[in-house]
Amino acid sequence: MVQLFDDERLDYLLADESMQIIQSPSAFSFSLDAVLLAHFTYVPIKKGKILDLCSGNGVIPLLLSKRSYAQITGVEIQQRLFDMAQRSVRLNQLEGQIKMIHGDLRYMQPELGQSSYDVVTCNPPYFPTPSKTEHNKNEYLTIARHEVFCTLEEVVKACKLYVRPGGKVAMVHRPGRLIDILTLFRAYKLEPKRMQLVYPKKGKEANMLLVEGIRDGKANLSLLPPLIIYNEDNTYTKEAEDIIYGK
Repeated sequence: MVQLFDDERLDYLLADESMQIIQSPSAFSFSLDAVLLAHFTYVPIKKGKILDLCSGNGVIPLLLSKRSYAQITGVEIQQRLFDMAQRSVRLNQLEGQIKMIHGDLRYMQPELGQSSYDVVTCNPPYFPTPSKTEHNKNEYLTIARHEVFCTLEEVVKACKLYVRPGGKVAMVHRPGRLIDILTLFRAYKLEPKRMQLVYPKKGKEANMLLVEGIRDGKANLSLLPPLIIYNEDNTYTKEAEDIIYGK
């Protein structure tokens, strides 16, 4: 049994209760964006190398391990979240497939290796933060949500640095940053290839964006059908339910 600290708890990650993850309401608990990114992302099935940046408590590496036998590396800058992720990997007996690294994605080239990964995923901080007065009072949440330790450009630059030529980069973000994301992808030779907008309900504005680029790819962007999360009665749509519960 894994040891828990402070306000940590164990949650089931999947509907079949085959996988558990360590969560903390004061430090980090994964949200729908991570689940959607893990589902959206292309993964090699039998072999290859996957890198997840801004890993938090390791939710995306854990989810991807259910879809692929590839080696998965997660990078997280916050020590406590990295420790939670490591313990979750051990809890699920995935040490042979998943390796967590405590470090800064901007300076990890010697350890990770340039152009080494078939797929790079990232659920980065969403919000630029002009001043400290706008930070969340909780330091863990501030770092996870705001561009304190890395800007969007630094994230895209790291993705390009670590993905191999012809490899894929997948990211989840907010629609308000769409132009910034597409501009930076092209600036760093990650050609946008697939994109999907996520809507909380039919008739509402999109509140999430999923995008995939290919390093050194040719221009040809596919817009996937919109993904709607809730029905009018606040129950999950069939498509969202299948994704969230791993059906």
